[in-house]
Amino acid sequence: MNKKSSQAIAGQEKEGVIARMGIGLANWSERWFPDAFVFAALAVVIVGLGALAMGRTPSQVSIDFGKSFWNLIPFTMQMAFVVIGGYVVAVSKPVQKLIVVLARFPKTPRGAVAYVGFMAMLTSLLSWGFSLIFSGILMREICKRLDGVDYRAISAAGFLGLGTVWALGLSSSAALMMATKGSIPPALLKISGVISLEQTLFTWQNLVMILTPMVISTWICYSSTPAAHLAKTFEMAGVKHQESEDIGVAKTPGENLEFSPFLTVVLAALGVIYLMDVFSTKGGLAALDLNTYNFMFIIAGLLLHWRPRAFLRAIAKAVPMTGGILIQFPLYAGIFGILMGSGINEILAKFFVSISTQDTLAAVVGVYSAILGLFLPSGGGKWVVEAPYLLQAATELKVNLAWVVQCYNASEALPNFINPFFMLPLMGLVGVKARELAGYTMLQLIFLAPVTIFLLWLLSMTMPFVPPILP
Repeated sequence: MNKKSSQAIAGQEKEGVIARMGIGLANWSERWFPDAFVFAALAVVIVGLGALAMGRTPSQVSIDFGKSFWNLIPFTMQMAFVVIGGYVVAVSKPVQKLIVVLARFPKTPRGAVAYVGFMAMLTSLLSWGFSLIFSGILMREICKRLDGVDYRAISAAGFLGLGTVWALGLSSSAALMMATKGSIPPALLKISGVISLEQTLFTWQNLVMILTPMVISTWICYSSTPAAHLAKTFEMAGVKHQESEDIGVAKTPGENLEFSPFLTVVLAALGVIYLMDVFSTKGGLAALDLNTYNFMFIIAGLLLHWRPRAFLRAIAKAVPMTGGILIQFPLYAGIFGILMGSGINEILAKFFVSISTQDTLAAVVGVYSAILGLFLPSGGGKWVVEAPYLLQAATELKVNLAWVVQCYNASEALPNFINPFFMLPLMGLVGVKARELAGYTMLQLIFLAPVTIFLLWLLSMTMPFVPPILP
């Protein structure tokens, strides 16, 4: 046996049972798990069968489904623009230059993986779409400069934001929906009212939920990274990264405006004036809803790309990443309609009341949302399904509604470590497969899941019940 083979075997042994278990689970998932769309469609079937068992006729179930199918169109477009806006900003030249500077700091493979993991979590608090692309470009730049970085470990680190804290930050689908009256389905609005960001994201409890996994995950990244002589690099895996192409120059009179910043300046000026008015009229946090959030990213993307040609090219590359959102969210709206029409939501609310107390509901919601997320990876779309009965149960048990939203946010990110739905943009950019990340993401999940559920239970005791403000 040669030296390299011995080192490879030693490296595998060093990774231990947990990493091998993660890789085995990922291999099984890739073979047996269908596309995320199939999971959503199966959920429609299961809920539909439940409605039939409740006494609804097939015709009534179909009508409930069809009437609600388009109810989430505004929210669907808003979530698609979270992806588009994040991508457009991340691939702009100024941000890429910043990434080149940031890539100079790590000096060791372990330090590099921990650094990428920390930056992925930090940027996910701004936008989960931005975080994936930013982290992917950052790890590519680091691996150009630093030898011996394990591509599996650093790729998993680049995904950390989506498995930990993104839903506790400014792109939180559930929190932004509940703060945006126009995005809340009317039937849900009657249960929850509008829940402001001051009640969800901007609390000291949420800060604890952010800082704790960031510290733990960064430590895991550092401790689990193979030494340089045991690492499997991008080069060893045959992964090659293509450099972005220049936009070129105008070749015809018709292309002149595409390469001129004139239209960018006009559009950005209109956008900035509007944003100043919104924030001055509504106030800081009250103005920050999904529409304002996405608008800021689009205007920022325009300015950072400067020329319309560059901006449009980035948009064209971002749009295919929204396909899953565009087709799956209407299915979740249909599920919502069946739940409400059949009364299943009321039965589920009573069930959660029966198995929970005021002190334990937060932990129950956390466990339930994490498990359901294995099969319905969607972020905000899944919240529309869960919200009616979870918030109804919280109202009956006198549990803080905003904290139930945060329980969902904190726990629904955990299954992303297993289900590859949200990994797709990063995998496409970096050129890796889900199974190559799974050993390290599973390791994160094993540590973070019990800590997250414990914190949800503990911090719920510091959140008093506030009756919903109904319209």
